Amino acid sequence: MSANWKQELSRNLRNVREKHPLVHNITNFVVMNSSANILLAQGAFPVMAHAPNEVEDMVALANCLVLNIGTLTDEWVRAMILAGKRANKLKIPVVLDPVGAGATPLRTSKSLEIIENVELAAIRGNASEIRALGNTGGKTRGVDAIHGVDEVSDIAKKLAGEHNTIVGVSGKVDLITDGSRVVRVSNGVPMMSVVTGTGCGLSATVGAFIGANEKSIEAVVSAFAFYGLSGEKAAQSSNGPGSFEIAFRDALFLLSPDSPGEIRIFEE
Repeated sequence: MSANWKQELSRNLRNVREKHPLVHNITNFVVMNSSANILLAQGAFPVMAHAPNEVEDMVALANCLVLNIGTLTDEWVRAMILAGKRANKLKIPVVLDPVGAGATPLRTSKSLEIIENVELAAIRGNASEIRALGNTGGKTRGVDAIHGVDEVSDIAKKLAGEHNTIVGVSGKVDLITDGSRVVRVSNGVPMMSVVTGTGCGLSATVGAFIGANEKSIEAVVSAFAFYGLSGEKAAQSSNGPGSFEIAFRDALFLLSPDSPGEIRIFEE
């Protein structure tokens, strides 16, 4: 099954801009501000709430829930599972970012605990994180990948198929799979990897695109392409990480659904 990817991106981005999905983030201290601003820039509304005694009420108001374990604690994971189960009951999609899975046993085990207890619309991580979730001994260097996307293609497909989810693997060329279809996205620039929170912002963006559209590989691929295209536009007017971060937020805001730029997507 092939898609008209320019048409899909235009439709999915336009829905984000018009529907303004509310994305409930249970995320880490490092990226709360940047993820909120990334969501606002593209047209979504963020809320950051992680107290166990309110997450079930908060997620009921949302269009999508994004779980990010970057600065995890046992209490935060408890809140994530509470919110995730409530979201599942209300048919609200859930996205997981297993930050640093494979770096420590705690990160890997808690990511797997969430996967086993919450039905996920999507999992977004780097190659090493996805490899770790596939129980193949993947290791990360902190939150950085030390494996390539091609090394985990089969693992990503298996993970997606077993859990009825969509897996997005970030890298020089991204890979997105629903267990049967595999799509590659090569939009983006190296500068995106030297700004803290860019990967977490992508996970939040996946949440916005799913929240404004539906759980589909088209929505996730559109989120990856939109994000990468915005990075390319930002790189044209910046000289380093500081100016890039500002230009990137502007690009997220300004990218047109009608003329987004050169989309580099191909389906295997």
